[in-house]
Amino acid sequence: MAYRPYQQIARRKSRLIHVGKVPVGGDSPITVQTMTNTPTEDAKATIEQIRRCELAGVDIVRVSVPTEEGTAALKEIVREVNVPIVADIHFHYRRAIEAAEAGAACLRINPGNIGSKDRVKEVVKAARDHGCSIRIGVNAGSLEKHLLEKYGEPNPEALVESALWHADHLLQEGFDNFKISVKASDVFLAVAAYQQLAEACDHPLHIGITEAGGRRAGTVKSAIGLGSLLWAGIGDTVRVSLSAEPEEEVSVGWELLKSLHIRHRGVKVISCPSCARQGFDVIRTVEKLEDRLAHIDQPISLSIIGCVVNGPGEALMTDIGLTGGGAGTHMVYGMGKTSHTVKTEEMVEHIVSLVEARAEAMKAAKAAEVAAAAEAQAAE
Repeated sequence: MAYRPYQQIARRKSRLIHVGKVPVGGDSPITVQTMTNTPTEDAKATIEQIRRCELAGVDIVRVSVPTEEGTAALKEIVREVNVPIVADIHFHYRRAIEAAEAGAACLRINPGNIGSKDRVKEVVKAARDHGCSIRIGVNAGSLEKHLLEKYGEPNPEALVESALWHADHLLQEGFDNFKISVKASDVFLAVAAYQQLAEACDHPLHIGITEAGGRRAGTVKSAIGLGSLLWAGIGDTVRVSLSAEPEEEVSVGWELLKSLHIRHRGVKVISCPSCARQGFDVIRTVEKLEDRLAHIDQPISLSIIGCVVNGPGEALMTDIGLTGGGAGTHMVYGMGKTSHTVKTEEMVEHIVSLVEARAEAMKAAKAAEVAAAAEAQAAE
């Protein structure tokens, strides 16, 4: 029997594709994406933004290339960053071909608005020749006229029919190195469309709630919609769409995956909402720690609890714990066991040092493991 079976997620089986060197679908990890908002023609600004996203842990980045100048800049952008780049294409099939030639790892297209069958064939040829995958991006806000006439409004059936119709365009060309998205700003519509699409095909799915809103509202909508899908095992790569900086989208994406125990990166903070029993200012302490520990990429759990009601219990299940005590003295836990005390004025610096030390120890252990495996392989 599985340990804690109520935490197990049965993931939908999908085919494996690659976006550059990053696998998507199959048994590969669910990846986190974002999209730049700088003018792509400004290669320097776009590269800098992508690097900030890399620090936040992004796996794949999408850039819009509506102009020939944008695809010209793409070559430098691809060369200077460490993650695969998806070129976002609408209407101008030449941009797709130029992006493939410039080194894009994936082309995000809607085959229906690329134009004639011959143009779709040219785009597929460019993708095949340059090792690009493709994302078929269907959106409730831009459904084909014939589907709106058929269904009267955007609905799950219309989104799925559009997606499979476009997929057939590529399959007729013998091309199956693609993933699909069926996004909508309405949570109910998006979730229902993805559920139906997941049952109708085995293509890997890029999931997202499009135009979700600002940082707060968009995070909530994405958590409801994407959380529901991920919990049901649906989704191979995820983009949280926020009216916020791209690195914020990355952070929220990671928090979604961490909350569902799907992927683990960085410090997972378990903290109480605080009350009159708190022995220190929990809210401000958590704010400071999240900021100070943002650079940690090792998976570490940290509990910050204001009093002894829940503090010791939460500390049992985290790597490092802090529980508020009286007279400005608080208890620190390590791996669920009582360790030592710390004064309020030293608390933040002390916890930061403990987390950083654990992260370094984990890196060293991993490096030693890799070295031992390499040595064993060489000895065979």
